[in-house]
Amino acid sequence: MSMKIKKGDTVRVIAGKDKDKEGKVLSVDAKNHKVIVENINMVTKSQKPNAMNQQGGLIQKEAPIDVSNVMYLHKGQVTRIGYKMDGDKKVRVARKTGDVLD
Repeated sequence: MSMKIKKGDTVRVIAGKDKDKEGKVLSVDAKNHKVIVENINMVTKSQKPNAMNQQGGLIQKEAPIDVSNVMYLHKGQVTRIGYKMDGDKKVRVARKTGDVLD
């Protein structure tokens, strides 16, 4: 199964503790069907001191969220994503409006 959400897409969370929040996709894990969205599903993690973080301590970071819990945001409204052939090239299409996404 291919992932219809890509890195850099703007999405809205449709389920879970962060429902109705919006953010940009930072990374996609296609193997496990997870995405990391900017400022969504924040967790507190304790980190040992290292070269990057001399102090150590508690840090806030984004945790992965299942791709089924987010929807693509196009012109302020959520939409499903489909595919169609544009000449000899396969492109993503917003199902609600029919606009080509990339």
